[in-house]
Amino acid sequence: MVHWFQMEDLGGPEQPMLEGYTTLGRLSRGRALLGIGAAWYEREHAGLGVPFPPMSERFERLEEALQVCLQMWGPEDGPYEGTHYRLAETVNVPAAYGEPHPPILIGGSGERKTLRLVAQYAQMCNLFGESTEVVAHKLDVLRGHCERLGTDYDAIEKSIVLAADPVGDPDGFLRDMEGYAALGVDTVCVGPAGEDPVAWTTAVCEHVVPRLDAV
Repeated sequence: MVHWFQMEDLGGPEQPMLEGYTTLGRLSRGRALLGIGAAWYEREHAGLGVPFPPMSERFERLEEALQVCLQMWGPEDGPYEGTHYRLAETVNVPAAYGEPHPPILIGGSGERKTLRLVAQYAQMCNLFGESTEVVAHKLDVLRGHCERLGTDYDAIEKSIVLAADPVGDPDGFLRDMEGYAALGVDTVCVGPAGEDPVAWTTAVCEHVVPRLDAV
């Protein structure tokens, strides 16, 4: 059923309710994570009738959403009172698989707000892989936010999203990866190129990943 709370005649919200995302998270055996951002693709909002408030409000909503998630994953199931979100009770049954909660990834490279939220709430960042110079600067900004907030910079996993084709130019890709690895980047997100994504993915796994392990 598409419900958040179990039916009251079956025990109410404290009883288990099979829920799609939670079920998928358990099937992943804790590998699922929460990737979240402040939204940017205005066209899809307009196309689907979803409000697209000004950027400042979107960041306010993002921070409140992170607070709601952390409260739902923690022992406190009481109310949440924010400026934009108000919840009477934050019951979350069944609980998340991961401990203490699923890792939080915040996407974006904004230096004043996004990277501050990463330092305050997240276990993983996701930057645009424009160049090693740009990523180095963004990571320096993140480190500064961590120092101000008392967060362990080294505990945050660094990831980038990259427009690159490891199959078409494996040598160039591996050279770039050496540069990013030297900056402390842990994870690189790329997408299939060409008309056969299965063949592309197979080639990456068989021919590029073994060489990448040596970087």
